[in-house]
Amino acid sequence: MKYLLGYIILFSCYFGIGQNTTPITKEEVMTRVKEGNNTLKITAQDALAAKGDYLQTNAVLLPNISVSHTGIATTNPLMAFGSKLNQQILTAADFDPTLLNDPRQIEDYATRVEVQQPLINLDGMFQRKAAKAKWTATELQSERTGDYMALEVEKAYMQLQLAYKTVDVLEKAKETALENQRIAENSFAQGFLQKSDLLAVQVRVTEIDNQLHYAQSNILNASNYLSVLMNETGTAVLKPTDSLSVSYSDIDAVSLSENRKDILAMDSATEAYKQMHKADQMSFLPRLNAFGTYEMHDDEVFQGDADGYLFGAELKWNLFEGSKRFGKSQKSKAEYDKAKLQLEQYKSESALELNRAKRNLENAQNKLRLTQLALEQSQESLRIRTNRFEQGLEKTTDLLLAETQYSQKTLEYYRTIFEHNYALAYVQFLTKI
Repeated sequence: MKYLLGYIILFSCYFGIGQNTTPITKEEVMTRVKEGNNTLKITAQDALAAKGDYLQTNAVLLPNISVSHTGIATTNPLMAFGSKLNQQILTAADFDPTLLNDPRQIEDYATRVEVQQPLINLDGMFQRKAAKAKWTATELQSERTGDYMALEVEKAYMQLQLAYKTVDVLEKAKETALENQRIAENSFAQGFLQKSDLLAVQVRVTEIDNQLHYAQSNILNASNYLSVLMNETGTAVLKPTDSLSVSYSDIDAVSLSENRKDILAMDSATEAYKQMHKADQMSFLPRLNAFGTYEMHDDEVFQGDADGYLFGAELKWNLFEGSKRFGKSQKSKAEYDKAKLQLEQYKSESALELNRAKRNLENAQNKLRLTQLALEQSQESLRIRTNRFEQGLEKTTDLLLAETQYSQKTLEYYRTIFEHNYALAYVQFLTKI
């Protein structure tokens, strides 16, 4: 009765999942990941932020223009006299000492247009170059993140394929086990088989049911992970339209390229530190800026009967700021040297990782050949023992051992295919430019 209840529960689980299954191709997954993945969206925003930093450096080249309108009321002698002068309403009577020393309240409304134009700002120019290098580095890193997400999709999709393959293998193993159980029950009923042998066959069926349950859970887990990568919140179980098979590619001649996007990104980041150090060095030099104003004055708001302008240039040289610039230059030099060391270290580690990945791929290829051979041998052994068992010439334990070994070798073979394909995809990822 307990076996029957277990079968009913397991069948209900399979049937429910099957009703919600949605077929999907790897290309569809990749497209949805590119459109909806949050990690890719975050890196895109990082690139936009870096672009914004670069656009801010346009201030080194473009003028700064501002417009203001100010209103005042004053009895201050100097301000009152100056306001009348700006409004061009000064008369000879205003030079009366009594009026000069104790003027009546004067109102002045001024509209001012102010322009500041950088002419020579060497440290700002190098800061602009640093911002451009940082922007380039962020864009390249964003593209490299896209390559990594493609690898992650490849891995997750193969995990889903492997999960379905595992279910297929276990379902076939269950059919075999149930057939063996039927034969064992007939033999037991005829007195040709002991009770312990029958129980062993029944235990094997239960073990396969348990393995099927975990395999079905793996399908759900792989489907959920793919949904997360695609940034989708659905309950449908995904099913790959193609089956897990061995991928082939020639990787003998591949090598690490310095044009790989993450390496180029670190190179651009190092360039940004270099330009920032140059900017700190240039801060010791003078700056030349032009400026100009145009003003309109009146005793009524938003009027301008009197106007005037002013323009000029300023050459400014900050000779000493309490050794602040010396410390800043020393810090930027250290950061630049550190970035160069990190770049060389990253290249060395990347080359090491590629060599390790290539060796792992070679090991996976060897393991694939061996597991395929072991699978063929276990399959033939099971065929022989099954025929002998049906004729009453084979022990139940030997048949169960052969059937178990065949299932294990089949699952191991497909796991090895997954390991081989992922190892190949990882090598391709490490050499992608």
